[in-house]
Amino acid sequence: MILVLILNANFVIKELKKLGTTERAKAAVWYFKTGEGQYGHGDVFFGVTVPDQRKIAKKYAKLSLDEIGNLLQNKVHECRLTALLVLVQKYKKADKKERNNISNFYIKNIDRINNWDLVDSSASNILGVHLLHKNKTILYKFARSENLWHRRIAIISTLAFIYENKYTDTLKISELLLKDKHDLIHKAVGWSLREIGKRSLSEEEKFLNKYASMMPRTMLRYAIEKFPEKKRREYLAIKYS
Repeated sequence: MILVLILNANFVIKELKKLGTTERAKAAVWYFKTGEGQYGHGDVFFGVTVPDQRKIAKKYAKLSLDEIGNLLQNKVHECRLTALLVLVQKYKKADKKERNNISNFYIKNIDRINNWDLVDSSASNILGVHLLHKNKTILYKFARSENLWHRRIAIISTLAFIYENKYTDTLKISELLLKDKHDLIHKAVGWSLREIGKRSLSEEEKFLNKYASMMPRTMLRYAIEKFPEKKRREYLAIKYS
C-alpha cells in the first residue's frame, strides 16, 4: 500500500516556525515599521531569513491554491511571503488556463499582499507578466486606490512591461502617483523610472523634463540615481529652483 502525503499549509508553517529566531523577529518588527501609525502596524514575524523561505517555497512548490490561500491568511509575515514565493513558481510553470486562475487568485487575495517585500516579490512576476498583452485597466484602478499596497502593486507590476521595453503604462501610472503622500510610493515610482532609463534614457528624461520640478524629493533621487553627477545636479536644481 502506497501512502500519499498531502502537502498543506501547516507543513510550511511548522518549518518556518522551526527556522525562526527571536533575534531576527525583533529586528524585523523594527525593519518593517510595525509600530502604531506605521505602514506595517500589527505585522508579526517568526524571524526567518528570505533565503530559507525560498528553500521552503521550492520544497512546497506543488501546494494547491487553496493551501496557498491559507498561508496568505496567516498573520505571520513569513507565511504570506512564502505563499507568494510558491505562487510565483507556480505561475512560471503554469499553462495559459492555470495562469488565468493564478492571476485571478492573486487579485482576489490582494489585501493579504500587505507589505513592500510581499508586493515586490510577486506583483511584476505574476500580475505584470499576466497583463503584458492584456487590458491593464485594473492597474489604473489600483493606482487610484486609497490602499498603499494596491498603489505599490500598480507601479511595481509595470516592471514586467519595462523589461519588454514597453514604457507607456509605467509613465502614465507614475504621473498618477506624482502627488502621492507616501515615501514607499515615491521610492517605487523612482525605481521604475530608473529601470526605464536603463533601457531608454530619452524616455526617462522626457518624463523628468516635464515633471522633475513637482516630483517628491525621494522619487526624483531614486529616478536619477544612476545618472552622471553633473546631470544629477542639473535635475536636482530643477527641483529646487
